[in-house]
Amino acid sequence: MPSQGTIGDRVRGLRLNRRMSQAQLAGPDLSDSYVSLIESGKRTPTPVVARLLAERLGCTTEFLLHGIEPRQRIDTELGLRIAELELQHGDPAVAADRFTEIVKAADEENAMLTAHARFGRARALEAQGRLGQAVEAFERLRREAAAHPERLADLPLTIALSRCYQRAGDRLRARDLASHALEQAERLSITEGEIAIDLAAALVESRSERESDSPELAYVQRVLEVSGVPVSVDRSREIKALWHASAAAAAGEDSALAVRLADDAIMAGREARLALQLAKAAMHWARMAAAPIDEAERLITAASGVFAALAGATREHGESLIVHARVQLRAGDLTRAGELAGAALELSSDHYSGTTPAEARLVLATVALDRGGDASTELSTAHQLLDTLGRPVFGSDRRAARCWRELGDLYGRVGSTAQQTAAYRKALEAAGVRSAMAGVTVGADVSR
Repeated sequence: MPSQGTIGDRVRGLRLNRRMSQAQLAGPDLSDSYVSLIESGKRTPTPVVARLLAERLGCTTEFLLHGIEPRQRIDTELGLRIAELELQHGDPAVAADRFTEIVKAADEENAMLTAHARFGRARALEAQGRLGQAVEAFERLRREAAAHPERLADLPLTIALSRCYQRAGDRLRARDLASHALEQAERLSITEGEIAIDLAAALVESRSERESDSPELAYVQRVLEVSGVPVSVDRSREIKALWHASAAAAAGEDSALAVRLADDAIMAGREARLALQLAKAAMHWARMAAAPIDEAERLITAASGVFAALAGATREHGESLIVHARVQLRAGDLTRAGELAGAALELSSDHYSGTTPAEARLVLATVALDRGGDASTELSTAHQLLDTLGRPVFGSDRRAARCWRELGDLYGRVGSTAQQTAAYRKALEAAGVRSAMAGVTVGADVSR
């Protein structure tokens, strides 16, 4: 376990245990007054001085500076990596517990390790869908980052908070945070790498599909142009093999090798994670009404390829097929739009995909109406599927609201006024507008 107290406390405790005076510890290289200042916490020894003091006190420099022996520190580093692997490729609940154990074991002298573990725990809470607790944790970390910028970087925390508020339905707060993060990124000219990709995904997700021009969308477009949407390879078998090898090395008390193998496993998964984030950003961009059809077609095709290649991205794959179908509707290719909607239905038949089956039915209804045919069966099925979703757990459900609004538009096209009004009402409810609803007649202008 880490030693409690400060560097000064450890210097003084070891000196007294060895029955040394401050002058004896200082020797010919230091003054006894300087040793006194270190012990009182008024001075922090430089690395050179720390090595000198550790040699005279009979301990390691690591213990003197951080309160833990090298083996303890490397075990803590290993614990952080295993928790990260659990978060990215295992069970987020287990990851949260592992990060919490590290936080409890660390002390004030290991502030950076503690901050890293707390950030990991907040991300694990987010991954579990415990958004209220995740927001609390990220907000606390942001306050700490403001007070101790040497421990924590504010930018990744701001992006994470924007993502959480967006998922919880607080779009205004999400947009404010994303805009603040954009200011930092622009100031530092960050347009490549993990932070830029995460920020682009947060920015485009918090934008309305009807927006046509903004600094936020310009940044997203720039990141997509620079990074593209790479072809992704599923490396889950390699990650699991490296993770297993790391655990075996740790069991054999070869902690240094275990850390190296865990690092290799994390890096193997990083490529897929970044490809997934870029694909999500590309998918949201392709959904924008302002996106040129050729560009939207290119991006959504690439995004669908990434989702299809990655294990665990079935939901995103189905969503991307719907976006692709809508791009084809914009292009006037009704046949291709219908094929893509049908593919999305097949994909969602064995997996719960949220609004995807309903959206597929809405696309098929649009295709039928554009061809002058009957869409009553598709509209009825879409209505039933949306009814099964129920009310959102949090403040709003943008996708459900969008589907209900579209259903209302389609009911309007076939002249079903009563069903159109009911669908628009459901759209408002899904968007979080429920007060004073009784007796209100909702028109098409309000629904938009």
